[in-house]
Amino acid sequence: MAKKSLIVREYKKNILVNKYYKKRLLLKSQLNNTINSTDCILKILNKLQKLPKKSSPTKLRNRCTLTGRARGVYSEYKISRFVFRNLALNGLLPGVFKASW
Repeated sequence: MAKKSLIVREYKKNILVNKYYKKRLLLKSQLNNTINSTDCILKILNKLQKLPKKSSPTKLRNRCTLTGRARGVYSEYKISRFVFRNLALNGLLPGVFKASW
């Protein structure tokens, strides 16, 4: 089980990413516009740099929703491999069963 502080920190990052998502997207689209002059590009880059670091979507980490584990997380189910295995063996995940050949 991960520390509660890590889970809360990740939750706060997620809120920041959602808050600045539209602004970051707008600035990036302006930056990719080929008509802009170099002065305009520098101004846009400066605005992008002034945004909080943790508002970037690349700073987010996939975590298990039940345990908070950061590694070995199936993104489709948002749970770690240990939890996935236990739930699948107990029949709590519909459509998932142990392979046999």
